[in-house]
Amino acid sequence: MSERTLPRELPNPGWGPLSALPGNPLMWVLILSEMLVFSAFFALYAAQRVGATALFDASQRQLDPLVGGLNTLVLLTSGLCVALAVEAVSADRIRRARQWLGVSMALGVLFGVIKGIEYAGKFAAGITPETNAFFGFYYGLTAFHFAHVLFGLALLALVTWRTSTENVETAAAFWHMVDLIWILLYPLLYLLR
Repeated sequence: MSERTLPRELPNPGWGPLSALPGNPLMWVLILSEMLVFSAFFALYAAQRVGATALFDASQRQLDPLVGGLNTLVLLTSGLCVALAVEAVSADRIRRARQWLGVSMALGVLFGVIKGIEYAGKFAAGITPETNAFFGFYYGLTAFHFAHVLFGLALLALVTWRTSTENVETAAAFWHMVDLIWILLYPLLYLLR
């Protein structure tokens, strides 16, 4: 039997549908649960928006879509760097993988700095989570997302220190979830009217 006809061994045998996913299956359980939590928040946001469309539209105009777009670009570029780190570690290029992880972390920090500047500007203008329902959602959703960015940065730092294919794939899976959530948050909060 040639090597091409041998069945590929699953990365995580014994985990059912999670068996074929890269990284640690427990991370995928966390990712799925976090996606459910964010989905519930998105549904609640949509329901509130329907009940107060004019308020949400007027409040949304006070956000700068270019700043949100810049943060989207920064975070997606960071996700690309994580993907390149996975590729490098899979090719046994540990030093290169660590370099990509470092760039990714720097971009994650830049995302936080931009978000902090945006928050500071809103607070300076007197716009707080108590301003209205829209800004309650804006601050709540973006702060919850930012907590995930911080956790993701800690994971990336950890796998930069303890670099292995499984570790990098596990952290990358979480970081890509952070990207995905922002890709949904950005249009929801900044663009859709």
